[in-house]
Amino acid sequence: MGRLEALIWDVDGTLAETERDGHRVAFNRAFEEAGLAWRWDDAHYAELLRITGGRERLLHDMSRRSDAPVPAGEREALARAIHRRKNAIYADLVASGCIALRDGVQGLMQECRERGVWMGIATTTSRANVDALLRVHLGERWREGFAAIVCGEDVQRKKPDPEVYVQALRALGVGALQAVAIEDSPGGVVAARGADIPVIVTRSAYFANASIEGALAIGPGLHQRQGWSPALPVAPGAAGPVTLDDILDWLAQRETVSQFM
Repeated sequence: MGRLEALIWDVDGTLAETERDGHRVAFNRAFEEAGLAWRWDDAHYAELLRITGGRERLLHDMSRRSDAPVPAGEREALARAIHRRKNAIYADLVASGCIALRDGVQGLMQECRERGVWMGIATTTSRANVDALLRVHLGERWREGFAAIVCGEDVQRKKPDPEVYVQALRALGVGALQAVAIEDSPGGVVAARGADIPVIVTRSAYFANASIEGALAIGPGLHQRQGWSPALPVAPGAAGPVTLDDILDWLAQRETVSQFM
């Protein structure tokens, strides 16, 4: 097995529960400010998450509303205005400390730094949203910790298309099998696997029970060793986080299985 050179992070749902605690809340406030009666509850937003990208999600929802503008140009203009205001509200929510990083994320990031494993970001959210989140939690110089940052503005096709991961690999200068992606959703897994990158899944609130295929490992979060498949060794009474060594073990298990196929 070759050396693990890079860990590539998704953002929304993976680094933080941004969809539940940030984007949905911000969209609803933007609707209210615009004098619109639209509100996205948890159930409806979970369905909308099948559409990648906030503006695309909004346009999809508007196409099914009788009270949305009919002309395509007007609908697009309204979507852009609402999405722009939503992003500003989201940034305020993040700055106020309302959206925490998921447990275990900072610990694994620190282990990457200590062991010389590069980190990248591959997300279809906006660069402004990524900056708002990580500036609060990692500091003003957060970008220095990542060798590649690929966001929604950098790609023509959003997840589940693999373009964002192809670009991340190119920026990192590593091969697909020298990296591991961390995702939370079925579409994210399809995107990573489309670029031939092994991917582990830390299930988020909106994808807690989603059917996911092709992942290296699937579990409830990086903060705990229980509940993962393939299972992690857990000492009696121990409750530690997922580590780089665990990821390497999952990779080794996959290679062992491949040799006998």
